[in-house]
Amino acid sequence: MSMKTNDAISRSDRVLVAAMAIILATASAAIGASMTYHPATDRPAAVPAVRIVQAAEIARPAADTAMTQLLAEHKCLSEVLYYEARGEGAGGEKAIAEVVFHRMNHGDYGHSICAVVYEGSRHPGCQFSFACNGEMKKAKQPSAWREAETLAARIMTGQIPLKNATGGATSFHATSVSPDWADTMDKTTQIGNHVFYRGGAHGSRDS
Repeated sequence: MSMKTNDAISRSDRVLVAAMAIILATASAAIGASMTYHPATDRPAAVPAVRIVQAAEIARPAADTAMTQLLAEHKCLSEVLYYEARGEGAGGEKAIAEVVFHRMNHGDYGHSICAVVYEGSRHPGCQFSFACNGEMKKAKQPSAWREAETLAARIMTGQIPLKNATGGATSFHATSVSPDWADTMDKTTQIGNHVFYRGGAHGSRDS
């Protein structure tokens, strides 16, 4: 797969920018309506306030929807970092994030973080093992979960850039296992206890 070194999250950037643009646009519309409204001299003074509230009410549903989507994406990224790489340090967790975003760039795995992370979760052979092996039913480790949430937020806001440390990898596995699909893909690197791969057929699992 061909991609620029610093383009690991280009598709996710577009998703976030689009969502944030909706929030900014709707907020600007509400503010603009209140600033450009000029009541007639025979209108009561209370009318502009009513119009401002109406504009805000119109803007709120779209902004709420965009924010809900952003929060959902953040939760999905936090979960894949936590379940697949807790204990691997920030470098190990960022490597897993890269796989998610590389898959988004690839286009065949889903076009959102949640779609990629939970692809196949309702069927045997889910892409990320935690999504279908019952691990999510266990209580989370509070400190590790907070670390995953914080890192996911900083990645999504660009505070921590992903620099393609995995070489465009779209799959990985733990060093403790040797899945059959690994022979069909090109190994790119090993980071901590995970080995990363790119190429091969869609549908390879990560473990």
